[in-house]
Order: sequence, then C-alpha cells, then structure tokens
Amino acid sequence: MKFARLAIVAALIGAGGAAVQADPTDPNAILRANVMKDIGGAMKVLGDIAGGKTAYDAAAAEAAKAKLVADAAAIPEAFKTEGAADPESEAKPEIWTGWDDFLKKAGALEAAAGAADVGSVGAIKASMGALGGACKDCHTTYRTMKM
Repeated sequence: MKFARLAIVAALIGAGGAAVQADPTDPNAILRANVMKDIGGAMKVLGDIAGGKTAYDAAAAEAAKAKLVADAAAIPEAFKTEGAADPESEAKPEIWTGWDDFLKKAGALEAAAGAADVGSVGAIKASMGALGGACKDCHTTYRTMKM
C-alpha cells in the first residue's frame, strides 16, 4: 500500500512539469516556472529511484536532494512579484492574497527536502511521502493545472 501511494505521488509530481502546454511570457512567471520545473526534475530522479525505474545512484540522489533544498529555498524570491497576468502561468492569484500561508507551505517543502534521507532506496522511499505531501499541499491550493 505504501509503495502504491509512493508511486502515485511520484507520478503526480513528475507529471507536474510535463503538464505545461506552452511557456509563460512574463519574466516573473518564467522564473517561477523554472524553479518549479527544477523541483519536478529532482523529484522525478528520486521518484524513479524509489519506484525502481532507475538503479540507485548515490551521487544522483544527493544531487537531486541538493537541488530540491536549493530550489525550495528559492520559492519565496521566485514568487515575490506576481507580475503581469500570464495565461500560461499555473500560479493562482491566491498565492499573493494568502502570502503567509504560501510561505509556510514553501517552508514545509524546504524542511522536507532538508530532512530527506537519500542514503539508500529504502530511505528515499521513506522520504518521498513527506516530499510529495509538501508539494501536493501547496499545489492543491496555489496551482492551476493546465490541460
């Protein structure tokens, strides 16, 4: 059951970057999209290892964790300025009207990324729930899924 839940979370996170139909044009939206794509890429690396799609690679796992930590820390700066309305942006306006809650959720991702143990496949599997949960918690409230 845990593995099935892990696989679903990893698939949702990995699909997040692929769901974009076109690229944003507003510089603020571009910055946000790039940070989120980087997070999605790092989550995919860890999710693929946890799900057995790729063999465990300590260096790749550590690099993905470091990327997650850095990008999670960059979220407040990347989202600081709403900018012009961009039809390709997935960021909901609720980010800026609920800024304190958004920062709290971004901080939860940063904490989960920092606490993630990537020392083995089992450790990554155990860490994916907290990582995926932090992503889902924020995306549920603050992201518009483009189809």
